[in-house]
Amino acid sequence: MKWSLTELRRSHRNDPLAFDETLDLRADLMERYGEEVLDLGPVHVKGQVSVITGGDVVVDAQVTADLTVPSSRSLTPVDLPVAFNMTEFYVSDPEATQRFEKTDVVMVVKDDLIDFDKAIGDNIILEIPMHILSDTEKQGAAMPTGDDWAVVAEADLAKVEKENQSVDPRLAKLKDFFPDQDDQ
Repeated sequence: MKWSLTELRRSHRNDPLAFDETLDLRADLMERYGEEVLDLGPVHVKGQVSVITGGDVVVDAQVTADLTVPSSRSLTPVDLPVAFNMTEFYVSDPEATQRFEKTDVVMVVKDDLIDFDKAIGDNIILEIPMHILSDTEKQGAAMPTGDDWAVVAEADLAKVEKENQSVDPRLAKLKDFFPDQDDQ
């Protein structure tokens, strides 16, 4: 979805532009965020575009999509449904950003074109949590391992470090150099 800022100001000053679309953003998101997104189904977007005081434009939208992302533990594909609301303001002059709160998302429009597809894609990426587990990983599946490496839970990290702690025999005498300090 792309709109001309000038056309929106002219045609929708008094009545908002309503939209209800199903978009295919897969290729764009895969190109821009290929490591974070393994697949993306159709994206349903419903909302409205309104012209507000000063000729600024506000877009309110509800977005739903089915996303496939890698597990943060094993990189196996995980289905992640996303559903969120987004509100963005569009202005033509950088000085106009001063009229908004610091928490508002305000975009300066270049070349009179609002590319809302890119905004939707960026907001989908923001909805991906930092910690994603597959169903088997949530149920306690074994952690991934390999030659000379293993993934360990944070709760088990201290125990693993203590087991792997060995002192070079050449440095063992230094342990007694400061006898009043605890082992660390």
